[in-house]
Amino acid sequence: MMKTVLIYYPFSLAAERNSGSKLRPYEMHQAFLRWGAKEGVDVLLIAGTSAEREKQFQELRSQGKLDDVLFCYMENQTIPLWLTDPGHRPQRPFVDRDVLRYLKGRNVPIGVFYRDVYWKFPDLYPLRGWKKAAMQMIYRWEERFYERYCDVIFLPSLEMGTYVAIRRPMADLPPGGKQKPFQRSRTAKQPLNAIYVGGINNADYGLPLLLEAIRLANRREPLVSLTVVCRKDEYERQPLAVKEELADLQVRVEHVSGEALDRLYAEMDFAFIPRRRSEYNDFSVPVKLVDYLSSGLPIVATACSAQKRLIEADGYGVICDDNPSSMAEAIAKMADMLEQCRLRIAQTFMAKHSWEARVEKVKETLVGGLR
Repeated sequence: MMKTVLIYYPFSLAAERNSGSKLRPYEMHQAFLRWGAKEGVDVLLIAGTSAEREKQFQELRSQGKLDDVLFCYMENQTIPLWLTDPGHRPQRPFVDRDVLRYLKGRNVPIGVFYRDVYWKFPDLYPLRGWKKAAMQMIYRWEERFYERYCDVIFLPSLEMGTYVAIRRPMADLPPGGKQKPFQRSRTAKQPLNAIYVGGINNADYGLPLLLEAIRLANRREPLVSLTVVCRKDEYERQPLAVKEELADLQVRVEHVSGEALDRLYAEMDFAFIPRRRSEYNDFSVPVKLVDYLSSGLPIVATACSAQKRLIEADGYGVICDDNPSSMAEAIAKMADMLEQCRLRIAQTFMAKHSWEARVEKVKETLVGGLR
């Protein structure tokens, strides 16, 4: 009988995968399918609204396909699992409990990827008053639910574990990398081409810090030429002073994504993650980090704990403090270390950090060698 693995998503997979939280479940499922084909394992998926999940569960169960499940991998969303139906009204509120209880009764190891704890940070969580208190209570119920039914909690970073009140073993499972079709075609020559992709509407993302660092780095001679990729509406809403500073520093501003962004990456020498350090930024792992590395780009990043650990572990870039002079020094250092970092990325990144490597980690963590 063919071995079986169950993926359980208490939400519908998004058609438009324009954010990390929408992209990740899709990429993990695809990587599981590739892994299953290679290992001779049948990968089953239960996903959709609560009514759809109940129907899929009953069908798989009646067909005997859930009789011998090796392990179950699930993910949560940024809202509690009972509120993921349209209008946040659960059609079948007990389906998740029924599925996990059934698996637990058959001693199936269950691991959940627990996505975020922004609701524990008052300055990040937008709700106020009674709505906030009610939602936070439901989030705490969700933590209790996972503690009761799951064996392992997977997190974007180990650093996030401090904020997760679930008494279960934890393992890190950051976003995975994907081999990009376009790799860099030019050999590095000064000024170096560097890229920042991300938000520019909040100083926490680090654009003011980055621009001041570029000014300092290029004071004596043009060392680096910067390209900023951001949303068009965010750029248009910037004050005139910011637009003038971008023009003064000869920063190229683009609004591209998908294949056009991949082509742009191929013109670059390295990339920036200039986020300000904060309690929240210390444990979050930006999707852009693996996006840059997937394109073979070394990174100059601020010393937020989780991203620092990932970059330093394998020599993928240069870490600096979140101030302009430290970042300017890191830029100069990157100019010397560029080829060395590129080589490290080429040698180890896909082997250690692809989506398939994440699937292998789930399997190893939940069942070790295949039973």
